[in-house]
Amino acid sequence: MDYPPRERLPFFVAPFEKLILWARSNSLWPAQFGLACCAIEMMSTAASRYDMSRFGMEVFRASPRQSDVMIVAGRVSQKMAPVLVTIYEQMLDPKWVIAMGDCASCGGVFNNYAVIPGVDRLVPVDVYVAGCPPRPEALLDGLILLQQKIQAKENAGQPKRLHRESI
Repeated sequence: MDYPPRERLPFFVAPFEKLILWARSNSLWPAQFGLACCAIEMMSTAASRYDMSRFGMEVFRASPRQSDVMIVAGRVSQKMAPVLVTIYEQMLDPKWVIAMGDCASCGGVFNNYAVIPGVDRLVPVDVYVAGCPPRPEALLDGLILLQQKIQAKENAGQPKRLHRESI
């Protein structure tokens, strides 16, 4: 009795670590930390026109324990700095930070004692998104750059150490 020939299904073989990095980079859950006008642009990035869910990042989490990317959008004041550090420390490893806008990157036009001149003085930043405020396309570009960094295994899965300045 002759059986019909069995079809051979193609399958992919990849190192398990690459599969983990691919899954991590395509399922980023951002923690929203909108502080100023950049937050409006961050919200519009998640809306239907720009739709960051195409890249696996649609779930904005309010709890830091459920998110792995912190998007700091806007200026960080001296009073808000301890809150930002607490939220960052509550996030589980691996975690990444995106500084969105000139205020989060370098203090922006605010040159006074009340505004922290760059969020990188508080937490380690992986991607800087320039602009005042940056367009939603720029944030999408920063998120895609973060995905590429994760897939290239730049600091992927490694807890970051940072010597924090006194607040």
